[in-house]
Parts: sequence; structure tokens; C-alpha cells
Amino acid sequence: MIRGIVLSSRPISWVNTAYPFAAAYLLAGGGIDWRLVLGTVFFLFPYNLLMYGVNDVFDYESDLRNPRKGGIEGALLSRQSHKALLIACVLCAAPFLAVLAAAGDGAANLVLAVSILAVLAYSAPRLRFKERPGLDSLTSAVHFVSPAVYGWVLAGASVQAEQWLVFGAFLLWGMASHALGAIQDIVPDRQGGLSSIATALSARTTIYLVLAAYLLAGVLVAVGLSGIGRWAAVLALAYVLNVLPHLGISDASSGTVNRGWKRFLWINYLCGFLLTMLLIFSALFTY
Repeated sequence: MIRGIVLSSRPISWVNTAYPFAAAYLLAGGGIDWRLVLGTVFFLFPYNLLMYGVNDVFDYESDLRNPRKGGIEGALLSRQSHKALLIACVLCAAPFLAVLAAAGDGAANLVLAVSILAVLAYSAPRLRFKERPGLDSLTSAVHFVSPAVYGWVLAGASVQAEQWLVFGAFLLWGMASHALGAIQDIVPDRQGGLSSIATALSARTTIYLVLAAYLLAGVLVAVGLSGIGRWAAVLALAYVLNVLPHLGISDASSGTVNRGWKRFLWINYLCGFLLTMLLIFSALFTY
């Protein structure tokens, strides 16, 4: 059961939420203190367990038809394990949320509340934002952008125009990445009676929107940052190149986008490393 709980949290994606929080907290002037450590640990495992664990429980029927599930791209726990999984989600997240809420001011707590509500609303019954085309990609993007915004605000920094542009670029990246993942699931989603941006717009239309969003994200970073930091915009090209081989996709062949999705997972690690080096070099050059 413990192994299943860990798999449900998608360990390969932990860095996608922990890194934005930690990087934003430090860049905003926060020090290496207990809030940085606590927030990073929270966004590393409990946050992802809450996000993906709830999703695994309420997407169980469609996941049974999805060949991607059962490995690093998503656990497939038995129905009998669902109650234990949900309990684990609450028990892991609640203590961290209580301490973080006590440590932050009103603005930080508002961002944290929006982040958790987006996590729950995406998969929870009745709300099910993941089945509302367009809103599904937006909500998924919030899952990754909100830890960065939270880290920035928790450190006590104000959000200026530069940060809005960077956060906007990050949001576009998240929406494009979600839509890319949705394309590969068109067939099992339709078989399971689920809707998504990809099932609503078709694979071909969605892949072009993905391409446009990645390009626009790069432009926003180039406009929003100055000096050495502006080179971060070049990283968007890696995601653009990953999409190009799939521009001729159809609904019938949508499952082949899984190859692009697997490349995407490793591109994130490469771009994260390069971004870290760029931030370090920028800090040394500036100070």
C-alpha cells in the first residue's frame, strides 16, 4: 500500500511543483529558513499526493482503459485501496497546511487556498474541472504556477509587472503541457465518457494550440525579463521542437503523442537544470 501511495504521487513530477516554490521563495528575497524547507517538502510529496491521489480515485474507470496507467505516468490501485489512499492524502497534507497557514499572511494564505482548491476541483465529483474543456488546462496550469506565486508572496515580495509576465508565461507553459497530455488520452477518455480540451477540439486543433502557447510563453519571458535572465526564453524552443513531429496528428492516431509526452518529462529535467544554472550565473553577475 505504501508503494502504491508513493506511485500515486507521481515521483517523476515532484520537482515540477517543489522547484517553482523554492526558486520563487529565494528569488523574492526569502532566506534558507524553515519556511523554505517546509514549503519545499510540502510541494515535493504531500501536494502531489493530494493532487494525483484524488485524481487516481475518481478517474479509476477511465484509467482502466488507459494503457499509460500502472507505471511512472500514473498508479492504478485497486478499488479496495481507494479509501486508504484518500486518508493518506489528507493525513500527509493537513499538518503542512496548518503550519504554512500560521506562517503566512493573508495574501500568502489566499494563494495557498486557491492552490489547494484548484487541486481538489480538478478531480473531485461535481466540480470535475478536468472535464470542462479549457478550464481543465487552466486549472492544471494553476497546479504548477501557484506554488511559485505562493513562494514569492510568502517571502514578502510584491508582484510587479515583471513577475506577472513570468507567471503568465509559466501559466501558458502549464496549459500547453496539460493539453499535450490530453491529446494522448483522447481515445480512452472518450471510451470512459470523459471530456477534455482535446476531446472537444480534436487532436489536430489542440496540438496547434499547444505549439502557439509554448511560443507565446517564450515571448513573455523575453519581454518580462532583462539582462541574462532573458535567455530563459530560449528554453521554450525545446518544448516547441518536441511538438513539431506531431503536428499531423489525428484523433485516431492521438495515442502516438505519448512519445512526445515521455520526451516532455525528460525535457523538464534538462530545462530545469539549465534554468538553475542561468539563475546562478545571473545572481553572480548581478551581485
